[in-house]
Parts: sequence; structure tokens; C-alpha cells
Amino acid sequence: MLETSTKLSRRSALTALSVAGVAPLSLAAPVRLLARERRQVTTPSGYGIEFSHALDDLIGDLAHGDRGDPKRESAWPHADWYTHHARRRFGAWGPKARRYAPLDGLETRSIEWIRERVIATAARFLGYGYQHHHIPDWGPPADWPWKETCVGHNGKGVDCSNFTSFVYNQGFGIKMTSEIDHQAHVERALEGQHDAVSIRAVALPKEYDQRLAVLRTGDLLYVRGREDGPITHVVLWVGPLGRAESGSPLVIDSHGSGVKDDWEQPIPCGIQLRPFREPSWYNRCASHAHRIFHEPRG
Repeated sequence: MLETSTKLSRRSALTALSVAGVAPLSLAAPVRLLARERRQVTTPSGYGIEFSHALDDLIGDLAHGDRGDPKRESAWPHADWYTHHARRRFGAWGPKARRYAPLDGLETRSIEWIRERVIATAARFLGYGYQHHHIPDWGPPADWPWKETCVGHNGKGVDCSNFTSFVYNQGFGIKMTSEIDHQAHVERALEGQHDAVSIRAVALPKEYDQRLAVLRTGDLLYVRGREDGPITHVVLWVGPLGRAESGSPLVIDSHGSGVKDDWEQPIPCGIQLRPFREPSWYNRCASHAHRIFHEPRG
């Protein structure tokens, strides 16, 4: 696997892969690039994430254990995911996400580690498609019912609010609703089977620079479809972990087509790193944020 620097431009990164004798990666392909010291994730777009903790420390349980097993993303047995019974029961959405157990030892971890785990968990799904599914690794056959998306065909992937819900669920055992209009206004989420976790609403200042100062890594940032319209989208705030040649702040989300990178090239729909620029729709139509992990932890 080629190690690429976050300083490479989008075009340079693809050229470097070609020169090295590696077939150029599709920008829509799932990203599995773990760079130097296993602390860095770089996408073919040139955007990257650099962690202060080793990835094995952050998500080793997901990379090597049952918690991260794609076949265990739902409590519905994997052998029955694509049966006629499942088709009648779940339709185009597929099986719902399982309720993951609370993460052991979380109380001993720093707030920085916890927030980095949010993004490291999300980054495992970079390159997955934008699909109206409940779990990311549900990839039904071609003849399965399908809610049409920008991908152009059925396959693995999730939409924006199922993505954010799944990240906190798999990463921490914190289960919140995946319906965007409800998720945007929820005040509590369920941890495990019984315990409730408070969700703090974060008001956004009007000024762009002040917004950047208020947001924290792992925050859920909600976006309206238009400036005076209802909330239709949610992203995860990457914060200081993000690496962009332009210096743009980054978010990670599952989105349709229409967002361009810093070189005015379209970013493929699906789960990607995307820039949060001042004139962008993300900033112009941002509503508020939610913070699940607060400072300080008691």
C-alpha cells in the first residue's frame, strides 16, 4: 500500500499512485490508506486526517475484533440478510443497526482520545456510497428494491443521519435516532440498553471564524436545505485533525453530488472528507451542533 503525504494535491496523489505502479484509485472507492506510523488517513482527493493517537489504539477493537465485523452490524443474522423474508420485512432500507454495548474503559480515556475515536470510527467508511440504508455494509443484490440515489445503483452505504447514528453506536454504544428531523432535536441518546446520555446543543455564532472556534472534533453539525428551510443534513466535524493543502476545515459526511473540492473538482457522492469553506452551503445553511462528549468529563 502506498504511503501518501497529506501535502499532495488531489492530482499529484493520483499521479504518485500511477508512477508507483499502483492502479489509480477511484475517488468513489472505499478508502483503506493508512499512512505513516498508523496515525494518518489520506484520501485520493488529497484531504487527510492525522491523529495524535495510533489508529490501533483508537480503533483496534473495530479493526481486529467482533465489534467492527461488517457481518455483525445488525442483530439480524447475516445469513438471512438477503432472504425473501428479509426483503419483505425490511424492503429497500435493509436490516436495522444492532445496539452495540457501551465501550469498556471509556471513563479512563481523555476527551481528546474520545473525540479522535469518533473520527477514526467514521473514517473506516470513507468511500462508501450514499444509500438509503440503515447499516453501511448491507449490499443487496441488483434486483433488490432500491431508493434511487446519486450512486446510480444499489450497494453498500448509508445516508447522512444513518451514518452519524451508526458511528456513535458502533464506536461507543450510544444509540440515537437515525431520522434527521428527530436527530437534529434530540436531547438524550441511549447508551447500551438502559443508560441515557445527554446531548448538548451548541449554538453557532454568525461569524465564520467564530464558528470554527466554537466547534469541537466529533460534533454533529446540522445543516438546512436552504437558509430559511428545514434541517436536511448532518456532518461530523473533523476539526484540527483535518489536513487540507488549502487549509480548509474539513467535515466527514455521507452526501449526494454537488460538493466541490478546493480545486473545483466534484467530490463523489457518498462518505467523504469535504471542505467547510466560508461561502459553502455547509456554512451558509448551518443550523446548530450537538456535542455528546463534554469537557470536562466527571
